Amino acid sequence: MLNFIEPIYGSTPEAWTLTTIGILIEGGKANLQTGPFGTMLHAAAYKTWGTPVVAVLHIGNNRLLHHDLPRVDEETRERLRKYSLLTGDILFGRKGAVDRRALIREEEEGWLQGSDCIRLRFLDKTVDARYISYVLGSSSYRDWIVRHAQGATMPSLNQEILSRIPVPLPSPQEQRAIASVLGSLDDKIELNRRENETLEATARALFQSWFVDFDPVRAKAEGRQPSSMDAETAVLFPDSFEDSPLGPIPQGWRIHKIEEITERVAMGPFGSSIKVSTFVQEGIPVISGQHLHNTLLNDSEFNFVTLEHAEKLKRCNVQRGDVIFTHAGSIGQVSYIPETSQYERYIISQRQFYLRCDPRKISPLYVVSYFKTSEGQHQLLANTSSTGVPSISQPVSYLRQIKILVPPPDLLGIYDSTVRSVYSKVAQNIINSRTLAATRDALLPKLLSGEVRVGEVNI
Repeated sequence: MLNFIEPIYGSTPEAWTLTTIGILIEGGKANLQTGPFGTMLHAAAYKTWGTPVVAVLHIGNNRLLHHDLPRVDEETRERLRKYSLLTGDILFGRKGAVDRRALIREEEEGWLQGSDCIRLRFLDKTVDARYISYVLGSSSYRDWIVRHAQGATMPSLNQEILSRIPVPLPSPQEQRAIASVLGSLDDKIELNRRENETLEATARALFQSWFVDFDPVRAKAEGRQPSSMDAETAVLFPDSFEDSPLGPIPQGWRIHKIEEITERVAMGPFGSSIKVSTFVQEGIPVISGQHLHNTLLNDSEFNFVTLEHAEKLKRCNVQRGDVIFTHAGSIGQVSYIPETSQYERYIISQRQFYLRCDPRKISPLYVVSYFKTSEGQHQLLANTSSTGVPSISQPVSYLRQIKILVPPPDLLGIYDSTVRSVYSKVAQNIINSRTLAATRDALLPKLLSGEVRVGEVNI
């Protein structure tokens, strides 16, 4: 086992130690903790406020995903304090995406690990958690974890498997130096992510003002000039309202059912059609809920199926411009596949469904922006089933009948061009981050093998 590193990265530098997680545990330098039994933490205990509980679906690539976190009250947190997370903990999922892990940041300290997670904690300053997390994130280590996970249909990890993971261990100073070099790239990725959050908030605020709160119409009705708007755009808004089935709407605007403004609304495949055993190393990427947290598709960390498999499920294939929804599990998710997407073609999983806009009648950016608003979410979730896994009943037929307000074409065009420039910047940041991540991932094995030393890296 201790020779595992050799065929992957070549010889490690002579001064380094080759060890395993298990040996570090035996030496009192680390420990593993599996999350609480399901009976200790029922879904009924979850609140909309309190301490976040991290599940496997919140484990991304070296970071936690902060979307849709369940929470528990103070009493539950105290009862489960054994499972509290500390800065520097590394969290793995027990089932499913076993090759991902998350390094706990300072702002996440005190959160609880869920029952489907395993926590790795280092107790000795001779081992740097950031360094280890980067090692475990390399493609070779991820492949090792997948190969050694138990079960073909639903891969799973346990403490015994994690204990056998071999790691190359340089001096503490070099561990920190390697982590610092790789961390500088991650810092740039994080800056891009935060800028994108700000850009998205700006675009959503514009939609809310123009098409939900009708601020420009109200201003003109009161004899005021709409704020932060040029005269050419302002003239496209009316100065009065009219009654409609959706309540007062701007004069002259129209209400359409989704089926009237789309070319297609369709479901994902049956669960038996796409499963772990059908995944391959490359091919057609599969969109699942983890890719639908933002307005633009999160275009990374896919599973793939073969082109032949995708052809058999052609009606479940999606493309640039399509709007994707989740109808079961994390319901209410909605994202748009932009023109800058990494792939031209995707396939959705069994918990997703989608719509394809008629470009002569509506913009997909308008549609996805609407369903991101509280009103759009209310409409989308109004047909939710309360039994078992949260789900939207008859999602396709229900979505087709949802009524949506559509502004005149000239105004729709102004909105689309305005937000398209915002999302163009978002997409550029995503592409830039993808390049930075590729640089980081290519640099890591060279640092571990000694092919490149820290002092030779210029970032």
